[in-house]
Order: sequence, then structure tokens, then C-alpha cells
Amino acid sequence: GNSARIIYSILQGQPYFSVEPETGIIRTALPNMNRENREQYQVVIQAKDMGGQMGGLSGTTTVNITLTDVNDNPPRFPQSTIHLRIPESSPVGTAIGSVKATDADTGKNAEVEYRIIDGDGTDMFDIVTQKDTQEGIITVRKPLDYETRRLYTLKVEAENTHVDPRFYYLGPFKDTTIVKISVEDVDEPPVFSRSSYLFEVHEDIELGTIIGTVMARDPDSASSPIRFSLDRHTDLDRIFNIHSGNGSIYTSKPLDREISQWHNLSVIAAEINNPKDTTRVPVYVRILDVNDNAPQFAVFYDTFVCENARAGQLIQTISAVDKDDPLGGQKFFFSLAAVNPNFTVQDNEDNTARILTRRNGFSRHEISTYLLPVVISDNDYPIQSSTGTLTIRVCACDSRGNMQSCSAEALLLPAGLSTGALVAILLCIIILLVIVVLFAALKRQRKKEPLILSKEDIRDNIVSYNDEGGGEEDTQAFDIGTLRNPAAIEDKKLRRDIIPETLFVPRRTPSAPDNTDVRDFINQRLKEHDTDPSAPPYDSLATYAYEGNDSIAESLSSLESGTTEGDQNYDYLREWGPRFNKLAEMYGGGESDKDNS
Repeated sequence: GNSARIIYSILQGQPYFSVEPETGIIRTALPNMNRENREQYQVVIQAKDMGGQMGGLSGTTTVNITLTDVNDNPPRFPQSTIHLRIPESSPVGTAIGSVKATDADTGKNAEVEYRIIDGDGTDMFDIVTQKDTQEGIITVRKPLDYETRRLYTLKVEAENTHVDPRFYYLGPFKDTTIVKISVEDVDEPPVFSRSSYLFEVHEDIELGTIIGTVMARDPDSASSPIRFSLDRHTDLDRIFNIHSGNGSIYTSKPLDREISQWHNLSVIAAEINNPKDTTRVPVYVRILDVNDNAPQFAVFYDTFVCENARAGQLIQTISAVDKDDPLGGQKFFFSLAAVNPNFTVQDNEDNTARILTRRNGFSRHEISTYLLPVVISDNDYPIQSSTGTLTIRVCACDSRGNMQSCSAEALLLPAGLSTGALVAILLCIIILLVIVVLFAALKRQRKKEPLILSKEDIRDNIVSYNDEGGGEEDTQAFDIGTLRNPAAIEDKKLRRDIIPETLFVPRRTPSAPDNTDVRDFINQRLKEHDTDPSAPPYDSLATYAYEGNDSIAESLSSLESGTTEGDQNYDYLREWGPRFNKLAEMYGGGESDKDNS
């Protein structure tokens, strides 16, 4: 009944929303609600029974309402003019900067597409839309040059990609801005007038001839002078050189097309003020042919003529080659250097010639080999020619003209030694030489006598020393045992280090008894050697205690003079010369002092 009839009312949410009392349907109360101003709303709805009368029971609920977005806002650039800078050396594809237009909508309603619609740099720059950030990235499309143009102006447009037709009246859904791009000056390397150079030159030009010139300039406003050089890695033989100031390339060595037809050089241009900034350019040099080589035989010809050959018989076909390469092709002419009674040359006019005989019959016993000079010339300018000599052997042939033998000695010596026999003879000779050398070496070795003497070869020599020694206690200086035991000495032997002039039979002397005094033993040995005519004068006793005859000046000893009682006069020392003046002054002065005292 009436107690169950529910009436709905809105307690919170005016004036934006309303609710139908009977159905509870919530509706917007204001037109053109703007999500960009407010997106979230809370609406409180009350439900009351008894038709909303007093005394009825009620309950409330909260309804959260979110406004969804529609594309009702166009993109807008925050600035009407944007300034960007970029160095002129930036390569193509370099990002200069970005532009961004704001859109109050969200999601796909805020997606924007950027493009350049006008300006003086439409062909120099591009713009790319970045989807994740909704920015427009401006990039370099062509190389920049500060000296050519320093400022570019672009008109950039941003437009929504998803436009709702219901809101066309709010349009247009796009915006534009002006982008000014300033090009900054950079010290650029030199620029050549061409990307590559091709020069052609004949191989017979003189040294120092200029074959071509490369040109380069400094693109900077300062226009610094340019210095040219050759990359020597491309000219290892140093055949060419370049003028550093004007870029003229000239030859420094002779050219030869037959050795190298092309030369690929690399020229380097650098600013004098900044040598680190360099530019390279390839230079191709083609060597043109000059007829400077004479034709020659194509191969070595082993020519023979049969003894039974007839006049006019073909014995050889010859051809020629030439290192030159004329434009019209090769053309050779063949002729004889002089008239030959035995052979002739017939030119085939196809760069070949035939060698023919001029008479019948040849004899290898009379002449076994003929030398035929053939002149070969070309048809280019200047004409080059050479003389090739054919060696023609006279051979014995069968009836078909096949060679059998070409040696004149073959008739006299039908049988000869084979190669194996010659090798065997050579080996025998070598073995005999080795045996002779070994025999001579052994014979020479036997003639040599050993220089090492036997331990039993004891010589009785008197050895003189400059020191006194240590007496009987000194057992290291001399082996006294040998002297005390003469019986241990073997019979006297001849000396083996010299050859005596006359050989005498050595005389044996009786050995002294064991208790013989050493002095007697030595005296006995001295007597034997003194009387022995075969003993060389190696063992001798020199006495130096003898002073000689008396001096006419008598003694000069100061000790003796001091002990003399009588006075002596030393004035005679002055008469002996300047060497005795000092003695005269010493002794004469002493007398003067004595007299004065």
C-alpha cells in the first residue's frame, strides 16, 4: 500500500545532478559539464517510504560519478615562437630540438600530429612525432653551411588525430608556432672542388711535368690558406709529388705504362692555421701508351732443317709480341737483316712469318748450325724494331721429315757413356781423393814428436835464485833429497830439446856413496860438465863479485874519506865535466866551511 511507496530525493550533488522521485534515475542538471574543470563527483541519494510523507522511514546511499573525456579541446602551443641552435657540422639526422603542444584532453583525444607547413627551411629539416611523449622532434634533413645561411624559419603545426564531429563547432583542433633555427659557425675542414679527380698523361713525359691540379677551399668565413700533400701510402715509389701551395701534381720519376697503367693517389688538404682539420680526395692517374718498346719473338724457337730439304720448304713459323698497346692494335712486319743464300722470310701479314729454305740439301758435316737474323718492326709512331736471331740446326731426317739426329759427332761416336757410368766414375775419383788426404794427414801426424818429457828425465842443473831461501828448514824451494841420494838418478841422458852439433858417447861416473857431502857432490858434477865437450852451455855459474881493475879516480866513498886523516883536495872534480859539479860543490864547500871556522 501507501507505506511501501518509495520516493527518491538528492541530498548532495546539486546543482550538477538531479534524481527522478519515482524511478530514482540520476540525471545531469547543468548542460556542457567540463571534465577538465572537475572530473569526480559524489552524489547522496535518499529513499523514503510512505510516499515521502512525514513519519516514513528513509535510507541514503552515496553515488560516485566520473565524467569521461571527449575531444572538445584543441592542442595549444605554450609559445608562439621557439628558438633553436645547431652547429653547421651536425650530420644529417641529428636532432636539433623538440616542440610540444598541450591538450587538456586525455588518452587518444590528446594525441597530436606535428608537421612543418611553411617556412624557408622546409627542405632542410624534418619533424617526427614521438608517440610516448607527444613531442615533435626536429632533425637535420640536409647538410648545413654557416657561410651559406645562418638562420632558418619554420612554421610547425600540431593537430589532433581523433576529432569528434559533434565538437567541430569548437574547432579548429590544431595550432601553429614559429620555430627559428640558428646555424652556428664551426671550423670546418677544406672542401675540394670535386669528389674525385681523373688525370691522363703519356708515359714519355719529362720529369717535373704537371699532370693536373686539385683545388680546395676553406668553407669558413675566415678563409684560411690551404696546404696540399700526398698520402705516401698511396705512392710508395714516390713517382709523383704535389705543390703544397697550389695543388699541382707533377712527376718525380719516369713513368712506364708497361709496369703500371693506373696510379691511385690520395691528396690531403689541410688548413695552415689548423692542420688537424684535413680532407682527402682520390686522384686517379691513367698512363697513356707510347710506342717505346720494340717487338720480339713470342717464344724461343728450336729450329732445324733436314739435310735432304728442298728449296722453298717450310722449316719454321714465327710470331712476335709487343709490350705496347696501340689504339689500332698490333701490326708486325718481318724481314731479313741481310740477304741470306740459304733461308728466306715470308711475311704472312697476320703478325706471323714463315722461314723457307732457298736451296736443296744441307750437310751437317760442313756446317751444323746456321744463324738467321730476323728484323721485326711495328707500324706505330715512332716505329720500333728489333733483330731476333734464329738458330737453325742441320739434322738427319727420315723420308717423312722427322728429325733423327742433329749432332755431327753422332756419326763418329755412335756409342757413348751413359749418365750412370759418368756418375760412377765421378764417385771413384772423389773416394780416391779422400784416401790420399787421409794418408797425408796420418803421415804428417807421425812426424811430430811429443814435447812432453818422461817423469824420469831428470837433468842435473844448477838453478840460481835471487833470494836466499829458507835454509835447511825450507823444503819447498828445492828437493834436497835428490842431492843426498845420487843413486836414485838414472844414467845420464842426452837433452831432447836441442840437437847437439856432435854426438859424443856419455861417460859414466861412479855414484857417490850415500854419505857423500853435498858440496863434494856438486863440485864433482861441475867438474864433469866442465870437461864434457858435448854438454851445451846451459848450466854455468856466473860470478858477479869481481869489481874489475882499479879506477883512475880511486874510490869516491864518503866513508873512506871521513876516515882519512889527511886533507884531500877535490878541485879536480870540476875538471871532469858538469856531471861532477854537484860533488865538487859538496866536498869543496865543506873545505871552505872548515877554513872559515
